[in-house]
Amino acid sequence: MLTWGNHVFVAGNLTKDPGLKKTPGGRAVCTFSIAVNRDYQAGEEEKKDVSFFTIETWATLAENCATYLEKGREVHVIGRLQQDRWTDAEGGRHERVKIVANRVEFGRRPKEKHEGGGKGDDAPKPEIISIEEDELLKAV
Repeated sequence: MLTWGNHVFVAGNLTKDPGLKKTPGGRAVCTFSIAVNRDYQAGEEEKKDVSFFTIETWATLAENCATYLEKGREVHVIGRLQQDRWTDAEGGRHERVKIVANRVEFGRRPKEKHEGGGKGDDAPKPEIISIEEDELLKAV
């Protein structure tokens, strides 16, 4: 059950293949970016807007994301917002907000990866893989 606090849900498509790295302690971290589209009405005109979000996953969830995700793949992400702040070598201050995911559902693959590429009933059904970090950590 979600309580009030720092929770976020986004659904979108990967903008490029995910990157997997290991911390000095050997823990996996996978980072990827998603594009989230929004259609809206402005008077009589239909408009489109796109937002880009950086997603960060850890441990087994990170390894699974790195293995199964690819550019264009649809994902549904549940997590929390995290603000990073740092000072560069020249003394410039920087900050960014990212989503640290504790659950990622894998949706449709990119259209060009499908056999046939049709949009009708012959189109492949989405492959949904639901992975929660808490469940994976219990198994480790």
